[in-house]
Amino acid sequence: MEQRYMQMQNIETRSDEQNGDLFIEGIFSVYNSNYNVWDGVTESIAPGAFRNSINGDVRALYNHNSDIILGRTSAGTLTLEDRPEGLWGRIKLNRKDTDASNVYERIARGDITGCSFGFDIKSETRTVSDDGSVHYTIEEVDPLYEISPVVFPAYEATHVEARHKNEELIQKRMHEEWQMRMKERLKGVE
Repeated sequence: MEQRYMQMQNIETRSDEQNGDLFIEGIFSVYNSNYNVWDGVTESIAPGAFRNSINGDVRALYNHNSDIILGRTSAGTLTLEDRPEGLWGRIKLNRKDTDASNVYERIARGDITGCSFGFDIKSETRTVSDDGSVHYTIEEVDPLYEISPVVFPAYEATHVEARHKNEELIQKRMHEEWQMRMKERLKGVE
């Protein structure tokens, strides 16, 4: 499972005065926004990448902690939509759950502004620029396991390390292919 940290956009907390329900809603992942994986490697999520994954049983967790479930699509307490600007969500919080109420208040005060999500990449494209920099575009996410309001990204270092090793393997293969092509060319010169 991959995880990414993003700034939440247009996140609001609101209370339904009639029945006292608390909500957190907004854009949890912004499309076409470059994420710097490490020097020379960026990544973005293409519009529509979540289209097929939002109908699964997705959870809203706090800080990726499965002990603090804020909402769940199968329970009707998490609603997700694939919108032109990104992945929009609304979490209906349980007022009797002190953890959920605390998260609500922290977001309302502006103490929590980040979001992370756990997913698998179903398809992506890799583009190498003339300067050697690499950009990944995630074309499709499936499945989407969870979204999480977070204070800090939980596994950013792990993600970077894993992607970095993947990039090293790709570079090594490309170099080996180049060496084989050059050896074949040199055979004809002898």
